[in-house]
Amino acid sequence: MDHHELENGTELSLDFKKLAKVAACGEDLIPAVAQDANTGEVLIVGYANELALHTTFEQGMATFWSSSRNELWIKGKTSGDYLEIVEVRVNCEQNSVLYRVHPKGQGACHVKDEQGVARKGCYYRVIGEDKKLILKPS
Repeated sequence: MDHHELENGTELSLDFKKLAKVAACGEDLIPAVAQDANTGEVLIVGYANELALHTTFEQGMATFWSSSRNELWIKGKTSGDYLEIVEVRVNCEQNSVLYRVHPKGQGACHVKDEQGVARKGCYYRVIGEDKKLILKPS
């Protein structure tokens, strides 16, 4: 399935091998969830290593480790769609972090809507009863 169909289509095609790909990147990573501090909406789920977490605190912007590019990724550095850190929380087992953020820019997702604007968050589709994806109303 091509990227356009994956990101905009109605066919459900979950990547159950994602964690194996993340493990294969050679970095020690934990899940990092970005949540809108005002609405509670989950915007992005990514991964962070120690450098990404350190950079998050240093820059005040949500930072992840891109397991596909194997490099530091300060969200918004190229798009202008920054996620300003309000606070960073850690879960009970200390194996994931929650970035509570104020979105700065048009949206948090790299996928654009019909008007060419970045989607507010990456969770813009709902799995319907027939297992088809339905665009979530904004």
